[in-house]
Amino acid sequence: MNTIYHMDPTLYEGRPLDCTGRLEKEIRVYDLLDQLQIPYARLDHDAMPTIEACHEVDQRLGIAVCKNLFLTNSQKTKFYLLLMPGTKKFHTKDLSRQIGSSRLSFAGPEYMEQLLDITPGSVSILGLMNDVGNQVQLLIDKEVIQGHPYIGCHPCINTSSLRIQTAHILERFLPAVHHSYTLVELPEESSA
Repeated sequence: MNTIYHMDPTLYEGRPLDCTGRLEKEIRVYDLLDQLQIPYARLDHDAMPTIEACHEVDQRLGIAVCKNLFLTNSQKTKFYLLLMPGTKKFHTKDLSRQIGSSRLSFAGPEYMEQLLDITPGSVSILGLMNDVGNQVQLLIDKEVIQGHPYIGCHPCINTSSLRIQTAHILERFLPAVHHSYTLVELPEESSA
């Protein structure tokens, strides 16, 4: 059974004119992007619970699907935000080897909220603005940077999606929120 999601047909430039009913954390994202003079396109829609549900949104934004995964080591002492192409399958061993970490798993919702002020389904690079203690390490698959002029992300809530130039994320946003990134190379298929 296919679920039908509502999507506003308008592709907006910048923040909503009326922020009534929007969450404070979403408004803080728009405030920061405006302060950093980072232009963005915005599409409003129903909550999209899966990467598959996001395909139409990404098509409307004219971007490639990008997975945002919030991960932790087995001791739950290190946390990672991984950006990778939506077409690749994630295999923990491929990433664990590259970053020298114990086996990785998905971090629980309590860590998402505590560290990034986001909830499941809303994981986004923009959540790093809420990681004031720099407890989350950003990992980006090199394919995301090399082949994509734009990154699609949620403004810390999955009822809107933004299209932002990749260069603006790397050169303006990340320095402003005091985060760097580590490039990783995930294979199309898991290595043995």
